[in-house]
Parts: sequence; structure tokens; C-alpha cells
Amino acid sequence: MLYQPWPWYIAGPLIALVMVVLILMGKRFGMSSNLETFCSIGGAGKFTDYFKVDLKSRRWNLLVVLGSVIGGFLGAHVLSPNLAVQISEKTVAKLNGLGFESAGTAYLPTELFSLEALTRPSVWILLLVAGFLVGFGTRYAGGCTSGHAISGLSNLQRPSLIAVIGFFIGGLIMVHLIFPLIFGS
Repeated sequence: MLYQPWPWYIAGPLIALVMVVLILMGKRFGMSSNLETFCSIGGAGKFTDYFKVDLKSRRWNLLVVLGSVIGGFLGAHVLSPNLAVQISEKTVAKLNGLGFESAGTAYLPTELFSLEALTRPSVWILLLVAGFLVGFGTRYAGGCTSGHAISGLSNLQRPSLIAVIGFFIGGLIMVHLIFPLIFGS
């Protein structure tokens, strides 16, 4: 069972259980707030008041990051006997047509996330612009996809519902309109 994706009726209740525990503890789940914490640890609070936060109250969430890194590593290297991604043949063909020959064989496209790819300035520009937009959008929306979609929706927060709808609309626009413009030849 550990070597296969878990069905929604197992994974969903487990996520709900974690959220109930966090709500009862008065905690909120999200990954992007950890960037603020890391910046505060690094001394960014000396330059702007935004990063003057109570680090002790955020220590628990840093353990979530550590657990995510360890869990991701174990999932990728211990619990994944087959590195092929299970996506439809139609999607693989479409991605191959856009120049992503690694589609269906790797979780991250090697055309963007390999040492060879980092020798091309266009990849650096794309990754830097994308990183800036994701970071800016995360802070502008008041949280990341995991924070809004899991924590915010479980707390019945209307801004999180609006943000999640925006995430889906933005994802659809990216995949169907912008992505082919960037990578189409």
C-alpha cells in the first residue's frame, strides 16, 4: 500500500485529522509563512519591521518544513519503485510537442530542472521570474496554496475560498494559454 498513491478516502480524512488537531492547538498550516521565519532568523528584521516576528511561536512550523523535506526524500527514494509519473498519454504527447521529452518519465522536467538546463540563460530567467511571481503572489494573497486550500478552507475563511478559486483560474490560464506561448515553437 505504501508504494501506491493513496486514494482520496484515505488521504482526505488523514488531512482532515491533522487539520482538526491544528485547529484545536490554535495553529495554522501553510508553507509560505516559513519563508518569513527564515528571513527573520537571517536578520531581515533589522531592515524592515515586517520580519520582526516572534520566532518561538513559529518553531513548530519549521518542523513541518523539515518533515516535508525528509518525507519527500523518503517518498522519492525509498517508497517510489517506479520513477515514471502516471499521467495520461494525451498529456505526455502534448508536453512532448512543447519540447518536454522527459514528460511521463520524471516528476520534474529535466529540460528545466537538470544541471545541463542551468547552463541556458533562458532557464535562469524563467525560473527567477516564476519564483518572483510565486513569492509575490503568495504574500499578496496572504498565503500559499496549501495554507489557503487546506488550512483556510477548513476554517471556513471566505478569503481562502476566493484565493483557491483564483489559484485554479490562474493555473488554467497558465497551462492552456501562457505555457504554450513560452515553450511552443
